[in-house]
Amino acid sequence: MPPPLTEERRCDVVVIGAGITGALVSDALTSAGLSVIAVDRRHPAHGSTSASTALIQYELDVQLNELMDKVGARRALDTYHAAADGVRLIMRICSELEKPVGFRERSTIYFASRARDADGLRKECAARNLAHLPCEVLDRRALASIVDFEAPLALRTTLAAEIDPWRLTRALFDRCKARELELYGRTEVTRIVPEKSHIEIRTKRGKIRARHVVIAAGYESEKFLPKRVAKLNSTYAIVTEPVKSFDGWHDRSLIWESARPYIYARTTPDDRIMVGGGDDPFRDPEHRDARVPVKAEKLLQRTRRLFPRIEMELSYAWAGTFAETKDGLPYMGAHPQGDPRVLFALGYGANGIPFSAMAGEILTGIILGRDHPYRDTFVFDR
Repeated sequence: MPPPLTEERRCDVVVIGAGITGALVSDALTSAGLSVIAVDRRHPAHGSTSASTALIQYELDVQLNELMDKVGARRALDTYHAAADGVRLIMRICSELEKPVGFRERSTIYFASRARDADGLRKECAARNLAHLPCEVLDRRALASIVDFEAPLALRTTLAAEIDPWRLTRALFDRCKARELELYGRTEVTRIVPEKSHIEIRTKRGKIRARHVVIAAGYESEKFLPKRVAKLNSTYAIVTEPVKSFDGWHDRSLIWESARPYIYARTTPDDRIMVGGGDDPFRDPEHRDARVPVKAEKLLQRTRRLFPRIEMELSYAWAGTFAETKDGLPYMGAHPQGDPRVLFALGYGANGIPFSAMAGEILTGIILGRDHPYRDTFVFDR
């Protein structure tokens, strides 16, 4: 495990947060030749990264048609294209890494939970096709040919994957160390002090002077903002013991549904089933964790109903906390009330990992004074 920071250091960019977002941002920064120091108050890859179920897809919780009504056609289309580009970027990164990170390309099946959702999904597929995003409609018969569960209609996409976020984070930091990265765990940032020539990042044990700061600490980044920009929710997940077969689950696609809150499921390289959902408003960690047994049983029973031919036994259950913005979009860049050298990489929502990959490219461009097609898509004052 990386040691804590105990002295004064200097670098081009400090990255606060050493989870999957911090690793992807650090990878982009160091690949551009910048020196980086990444710090985390825990050990790297712990916290929300370890709790992530890591379904990598371009689809958002907010459908494209709905998002166009919320934020306008241009921003909605850019958001979906950015998510798709993020998925492609994750795929490329995983193909370059020497260590296995549990990466598998998958398709997704997004099914209508109720009959009244079917027409909306047809229109959603048409909107995505017009935007040149991969998507096809599966009617009831076509769906029944590839999965055991029934639904009036489903959408299938091909641009998706699954990964192990903990292993990907560790592999990315290993690659960054071969460039110009220092990594410190158990190092909590207490203050960020902008000076004329630099920014001073103060911790309980040492200081860092840098030209820029990127805050990539998930929902814990809120303490560095002038006001809260997202609400917190609790989510729950289970993983089964290895199963003998995946009868009735063609191609082991990523599965999710139109109901809100929804459940989602995927498989793992060691033949387990991972299921998440049952989201509810976050109150405190104790209340969230106390609900795990009941939530886990509901997730397991729902999955058994979806795939009755698969014998499954619960192995482990856990809970996590995630942030959700009003429009469902992430935030990337400087806050208008803060110092422009202090940047945020907040991949909030269901597409946190693909958006974090894009944040690495966008913020690297900002630091180096280069333009990026999505630079203005995820600004705070949108």
